[in-house]
Amino acid sequence: MTQVEVWNADETLLHRVSVRHAVRMIWRGVATPVEVHATERFGPYQVPVVVRLVRYVEQKWLYSRTRATYSREGVLLRDRHRCAYCGRVTATTMDHVLPRSRGGATSWANAVAACEPCNLRKGDRTPDEARMPLRWVPYVPTRVQLHFTRATTSNATELGKEPAR
Repeated sequence: MTQVEVWNADETLLHRVSVRHAVRMIWRGVATPVEVHATERFGPYQVPVVVRLVRYVEQKWLYSRTRATYSREGVLLRDRHRCAYCGRVTATTMDHVLPRSRGGATSWANAVAACEPCNLRKGDRTPDEARMPLRWVPYVPTRVQLHFTRATTSNATELGKEPAR
């Protein structure tokens, strides 16, 4: 099933949910449909593409300057799907700079986005051993940095453009 955008009451993008979840939100009166598919239905409801919450949800957690929780998706977002070795915007995998087999940690400071060819070429070596220097130093992003990177990346993808750098 496709994903449905959930907008806050002020029409800012919050996140995406399944069609089933979105229809439940409409049924409970928590959200209203903004855009629906013309022909598709889910029970008595037209399948929504975008729903807007009835009440504004304050996102205090988002604007805190706390560290983001480490994840593979977070590493790809932080690096904007740009390979740390070749620089192309084709990164789909996450690579440990110092391999885990050599004591490298699974952390923000030891992980970068990499395209599959570069990840395979580097293998179980350090960037120096593989003669593949990093194009930037990995860092720990804040939650707000990842949130806005996600928003700009998803908007650019929908328009068929390359994400903003």
